[in-house]
Amino acid sequence: MARKQNASQWALHIIFIILTAASLLPFLLLVTASITDENEIIRSGYSFFPKHISFASYLYLFNEAEAIVRAYGISILVTVSGTIVGLAMTILFAYPISRRDMPFRNSLSFYVFFTLLFNGGLVPTYLVYTQLFDLKNTIFALLLPYLLLNGFYVLVTKTFFTNSIPVPVIESAYMDGAGEFRTFFQIVMPLSLPIMATIGLFQVIHYWNDWFNGLIFITDSKLYSLQFLLNKILLDIQFLNSSDLGGNQAEMIASLPKEGVRMAMAVIGIIPLLVAYPFFQKYFVKGLTIGAVKG
Repeated sequence: MARKQNASQWALHIIFIILTAASLLPFLLLVTASITDENEIIRSGYSFFPKHISFASYLYLFNEAEAIVRAYGISILVTVSGTIVGLAMTILFAYPISRRDMPFRNSLSFYVFFTLLFNGGLVPTYLVYTQLFDLKNTIFALLLPYLLLNGFYVLVTKTFFTNSIPVPVIESAYMDGAGEFRTFFQIVMPLSLPIMATIGLFQVIHYWNDWFNGLIFITDSKLYSLQFLLNKILLDIQFLNSSDLGGNQAEMIASLPKEGVRMAMAVIGIIPLLVAYPFFQKYFVKGLTIGAVKG
């Protein structure tokens, strides 16, 4: 019996090792491609073990170091503030409509669901944010469009509150003299760490990867987000590569590390997410242990 259990455990370990390797290999290939010589990429393609290592891609991006550092600051500011405020708005709206004694809870839930089916379109959205709210070339243009409640996040959080927060626990808090605010902050929120970590991670990824709002609302280079700036650098390289120039300019353009720069930009853009994810993972585990109901 013990041998069968050991064999099954080893089989599970091997499966998880394979899955982990399958998840890490693309990132390792991304890193190695970013330091591979451009001519070798063109000649032999991407490789985990490049024959010629070159940091030309990072040196090229280093010429834009000031703009990249500024864009990092903009993206971090927007991501952190947007995630905190957006998560608070989502939870504060989802919890009341999850309560069975909440008046008009079904109407409010349908209102949230309705926003998932229809939207105003690009042109009306642009006019509202630029003409009505006057957000063009402001930091709020990167923050506000995603800060307004996401219906999917609200419904997911509402479902978690309905299915995972025991009603007897809330009733016990009322019997002990706790009010609505104390019950919410001391009972409901500690039990809601899994969904808070999940929605928070979604919002971090959404804000960090956003470049579309910068494309629409931002023309001031001092307000470029990291993703928009990296996309702009890539488009500039592609434009120069397609330009019909002669002489020394053509040679300079031909020497640009086009493929390597693309990989280096991906490495620069993904590092903060890799740093942030373990902190969210910590709250996943902690939330699961706190969420247990003791009988």
